[in-house]
Amino acid sequence: MVIPPSLSHLAASKGPPRPGSAAGTGADDELPKIESKNLNFFYGSSQALFDICLPIRARHVTALIGPSGCGKSTFLRTLNRMNDLIEVRRLTGQVLLDGVDVYDPEIDVVALRKRVGMVFQKSNPFPKSIYENVAYGPRIAGTNKRSILDGIVEDSLKKSALWDEVRNRLNDSALNLSGGQQQRLCIARALATSPEVLLMDEPASALDPSSTSRIEDLVSELKENYTIVIVTHNMQQAARVSDYTAFFYQGKLVEMGETSTLFLKPKEKQTEDYITGRFG
Repeated sequence: MVIPPSLSHLAASKGPPRPGSAAGTGADDELPKIESKNLNFFYGSSQALFDICLPIRARHVTALIGPSGCGKSTFLRTLNRMNDLIEVRRLTGQVLLDGVDVYDPEIDVVALRKRVGMVFQKSNPFPKSIYENVAYGPRIAGTNKRSILDGIVEDSLKKSALWDEVRNRLNDSALNLSGGQQQRLCIARALATSPEVLLMDEPASALDPSSTSRIEDLVSELKENYTIVIVTHNMQQAARVSDYTAFFYQGKLVEMGETSTLFLKPKEKQTEDYITGRFG
């Protein structure tokens, strides 16, 4: 296999284990935080996902790659039931969060989305102040005490690497921030509800290289405390930020494994062809 020069650094990688969260350091890390089992999804009569079985480990980054229309964003949205917003859709199989099926009729979807937050491809700050954007989720959940909200806003902005840039203008409109800052604000807004999982749908695709680098650095920092699933079309980005990578093609999961192994020694020819740019 010919390794693209920009991915050659993976050849020296020893895989995803990292300080404090290497395999075998705790029983909780051995079990998937999220797992899909025989997952099928339909838009009307059109099937978008076929029998997807994919475990996602706690406090690691899992990248979903594949050509446009392959089902990776659809799969991402099944993890916190964002697809419920689509009028004509059908799902079979299971999505387990800590062993509990999130599609069980008894599941509180609002509570689920608090545990499994989402950051979209295009930053979508509310037309409110920076402060109120971050405080929005906690307010909806019933937190109204100003001192508590102040702490949540500061903590979330620090975690999203934005605090130092906006601490003196929290009452300014969020719409006045740059594109990269708006996306980090959206990450802060997601973190404000204390999620356990963060879903990211191409969070840097509309950003300049400098802003993209900051988002990638942020992902690497956040995985110490959060389980992250990121959709990306950028092979180099997947190689840089993820511990595991799953390759989707035509609604099917072709291959999933440690990122260093999948990029350097893929088991399937389809995976190799996509990674090396022969198609997609």
